[in-house]
Amino acid sequence: MADSVRAWHPEVPGIREVLHATFSQHAYPAHVHDDWTVLLIDDGAVAYALDRAGHHAVPGTVTLLPPQIPHDGRTAVAGRPFRKRVLYLDREWLPPTSEVAAAREPALRDPRAIGIVAGIHEALRAPGDALAAECGVLALADLARASADGSRLLRTASDAPLARRLRQMLDDRVDESFTIAEAARLLGTHPSHLVRVFSRSYGIPPHRYLTALRVDRARQLLRAGLPAAEVAARAGFHDQAHMSRHFRRVLGAAPGTFAA
Repeated sequence: MADSVRAWHPEVPGIREVLHATFSQHAYPAHVHDDWTVLLIDDGAVAYALDRAGHHAVPGTVTLLPPQIPHDGRTAVAGRPFRKRVLYLDREWLPPTSEVAAAREPALRDPRAIGIVAGIHEALRAPGDALAAECGVLALADLARASADGSRLLRTASDAPLARRLRQMLDDRVDESFTIAEAARLLGTHPSHLVRVFSRSYGIPPHRYLTALRVDRARQLLRAGLPAAEVAARAGFHDQAHMSRHFRRVLGAAPGTFAA
């Protein structure tokens, strides 16, 4: 199997770089990153040393490699390639105390972590779902912090006024592109807190609420007889393909089903 590497920088707050790679021969020498490395193994296994201690990264776990800690990497099974997906996240993504915990135990074994990281990569596959990726990064930080201190997920006290303010912002700006980081600055709070409060109040994360609003608006515009390309733009989707993907996910049917 030939080695392959794809890397890019998405316009998502907190994500510095994304890398998808398959390696059959390459072995990483000891090196460091300025950022957090979030590693998901899809096939095979990786043997690596982190701060001179040996570990394995395997499917079914998320590996967190802290900034500035030397690590290497190679296939764990001679002759068998490994396939991985990697997120490089801002150093400020987690507090310094989490760096110490991750250096000691880099495997995040909470089964929810796999779904969150896979969801982030899915959201990054095509333009238009940056808000979903951003919310995923914030949710993963909550899991990682809870794992680092051995506690349950932070239970956010109810803050209905703050949740309502974000909901009003989403309602008013359904056709605009903006980030949770921008919303948090406007509302005077931290992005992670804003997502937790909204999700607790309405039972759905902000990006899914916004997508549902857009699908509903698009359905109404299609029934009014507007062309699909115009509907996608007016409903806040990146393009027609982006609209179609979410129509199928939310409603189980293509947009044309609802056209006048």
